[in-house]
Amino acid sequence: MSDVFKESFDIEAGDFASAGEASAKIKSILRMIGIDPALTRRVTIASYEAELNMIIHSLGGVMSVEISPDAIALFCKDIGPGIADIDMAMQEGYSTASSDVRMMGFGAGMGLPNMKRNSDEFSILSDTNGTRLNMRFSII
Repeated sequence: MSDVFKESFDIEAGDFASAGEASAKIKSILRMIGIDPALTRRVTIASYEAELNMIIHSLGGVMSVEISPDAIALFCKDIGPGIADIDMAMQEGYSTASSDVRMMGFGAGMGLPNMKRNSDEFSILSDTNGTRLNMRFSII
């Protein structure tokens, strides 16, 4: 694999019927090109958490994956309202999800911590215009 592979997925706010489709496609791509199963699992967990966060908390956005010979990168950019307190949001169990979302089994407050735990590099920027997540996973 000498070139960088890129794919983007539109994530629609509130679209629980499609929840997990983008991360499942990423998982399929990684399996198809022979990425280590343990690394594939980490990327899939992080992408699923990011996808669900965009569905639950944003007004929609885009998730992109870039695969190069040395790394897999996930870039997520959504449209507001943003995260008011990133430090609080990074705490396990903290959630601003509605009770309806929680009744569906989502919004346990593990999304951002799971993304950070599963990625080798993690950054987050957020304001009222939206949130930007960058995650990198090293291919060893």
